[in-house]
Amino acid sequence: MSFSSPARWLAALPAIVALTAVAQTAPAPSEPPPTNLPTLPYRSAFEGYRSYADEKAIPWKEANETVYQRGGWRAYAKEASEQGAGETATPKPGADPHAGHSTPMKKEKP
Repeated sequence: MSFSSPARWLAALPAIVALTAVAQTAPAPSEPPPTNLPTLPYRSAFEGYRSYADEKAIPWKEANETVYQRGGWRAYAKEASEQGAGETATPKPGADPHAGHSTPMKKEKP
């Protein structure tokens, strides 16, 4: 039985490391924290919150009659197309229609 067997050293190594970690001293504070800190204003995230209020539903027959009087779905579609007419301009003939799009880069196989 040898005193210098590797198994004994491996068993003693964690104890030696733990003792050196405990023996370290704490660093001294560099300077005390300031005592005259400015007070920050408190504003709640719920300030101005309005709770949910369930709206009274109108009968479906009355809703259908209102849509019919206004011209039906065609009137709503015409209104939407008139509002969006200025937004969708015809692209120039030489312009790339996909200029603003980006695609993920494909990974090359080694």
